[in-house]
Amino acid sequence: MKIQLAIDRVSLEEANRLAAEVGPLVDIVEVGTSLIKEFGVFSVASVKKSCPNTAVLADLKTMDEGTYEFRCAYRSGADIATVMGGASLPTILACAQVARNENRDYMIDLMEISEEKIAVLTKEFPDAVFCVHLPADRFGAGLKDLLEQVRQPLQDAKRLALAGGITLDAMGQLDKSRFEIAIVGGAITKAQNPVESAREFCRLAK
Repeated sequence: MKIQLAIDRVSLEEANRLAAEVGPLVDIVEVGTSLIKEFGVFSVASVKKSCPNTAVLADLKTMDEGTYEFRCAYRSGADIATVMGGASLPTILACAQVARNENRDYMIDLMEISEEKIAVLTKEFPDAVFCVHLPADRFGAGLKDLLEQVRQPLQDAKRLALAGGITLDAMGQLDKSRFEIAIVGGAITKAQNPVESAREFCRLAK
């Protein structure tokens, strides 16, 4: 299992510091939506420069203008970009086409998506990374229930990620053979020692 470090709600300077210090330990560094909203896609290029040898994900949460937004992300150095599962199928297709043309990955965020829509998406986009995402405003409550809820509709998905209040304790409950990526935010970035916390998450991911 891979560990993705989600960096959100900090200054760009702090984001770059975390990327430089923790980035080499994890598999993916995520430039969170809050950074992109505050600092633009420049934040993607800036973070990539801080951890040039680690994959960088731009958490665009695209809902429209798929071609334009994904091109911006990849040109700024992103290796992966995200589109919301709630977007229209033409928008998601546009994102997928840009990703394929650029030989990059794309992630479909399944936050608050119906089981019916999930079934359509897994059929239409077999090469996507599907992110089971517990909303941040739930503060980690309900993660186990969410996993059970999506088990059946995601049975044919080849690549899965999980986000939303993942702690060291939660890592022990994850099916490492099923989930390719565990997305960890505050449990690392807000830890007293982010480097040591990242090392522990990576140890548990093996």
